[in-house]
Amino acid sequence: MKPLARYAALNEYVELCRSLGIDPVGLLRTSGLDPAGLSLQDRWVPAAAIAELLEHSSVATNCADFGLRLAERRRFANLGPLSLVVREEPDVRSALTVMSRHEDTYNEALHTRLTEQNGLATIRLTLDIGQPGDTRQSVELAVGVLHGLLAGFIGAPWQPVEVRFTHPAPPDLRAHHRVFGPQVTFEQDFNGILTYTSDLDAPNAMADPQLRAYTQRLLDPVHPVRPATTAERVRELIELLLPTGRCSVEQVARSLGVDRRTIHRRLAAEGETFSSLLDSTRAELARHMVANPRRSLTETAELLGFSAPGNFSRWFRKQHGCSPAQWRRTRASAEAT
Repeated sequence: MKPLARYAALNEYVELCRSLGIDPVGLLRTSGLDPAGLSLQDRWVPAAAIAELLEHSSVATNCADFGLRLAERRRFANLGPLSLVVREEPDVRSALTVMSRHEDTYNEALHTRLTEQNGLATIRLTLDIGQPGDTRQSVELAVGVLHGLLAGFIGAPWQPVEVRFTHPAPPDLRAHHRVFGPQVTFEQDFNGILTYTSDLDAPNAMADPQLRAYTQRLLDPVHPVRPATTAERVRELIELLLPTGRCSVEQVARSLGVDRRTIHRRLAAEGETFSSLLDSTRAELARHMVANPRRSLTETAELLGFSAPGNFSRWFRKQHGCSPAQWRRTRASAEAT
């Protein structure tokens, strides 16, 4: 299965696009992402789709440092529930260890490795999106976020010994120097940050020792994260792909890095079929959409992947025993009483 990432990876994406004068909604849909999903930070989507979106956005804005600019807008809370634990770790080394140990709770594609030798600490970042493709913007986003976290842990004034990237340098280095300082190098053998080991011994500037006993209790539910079932991943992708008009078992299989027969086999082992998941997901979404009087039934039909409103009406009647318009009137009457 291809790795997933949380929509939180795109926090402030809309605001950045608008500040650069482009339409974020069109770019999201082109990459197969649901614009409404940005309000659900804990929802998982293919990491490859996020990487593709960032590359398209860089081209559309003519902004070679798009990922880095997004990193500048990132908040510590975008790590999700793990941020509550990491923030209260007593020193920087401990905070980094907890982050890397539990990084699959916020991004399955990201892997962090810390090594220490001769007074220098090297933090390497590897991004594996499960398929070939450019990840320059995603890498710069990840390294920029890591730099911001370290700065928050250590406190001002701190600068790394060096920041390294495997890709070539952009034409303009001003953003990189603004974020990282002057020691930024490109076309290196890894992506990551070098700093002094003594920096890792520094007390975490954000920590409150009295709170650590409470946050440690969160580690038990965080660590043994149950891997998502095939049915859960397929359902997420169905929700994601329906509005794009490209929701098929073949497309879902490609997103997960397997073939359609593998999808059918794994779903069968879990007592599900693709058709049953498609119908149940559509039915749940349809009930919410039809009940919203601000959304036209034609728009609802399109968002649910139907080629025509008539096809949607026939399917809805089969599912619920009445037309979408009747369902809407009934719900409106019930809410009015």
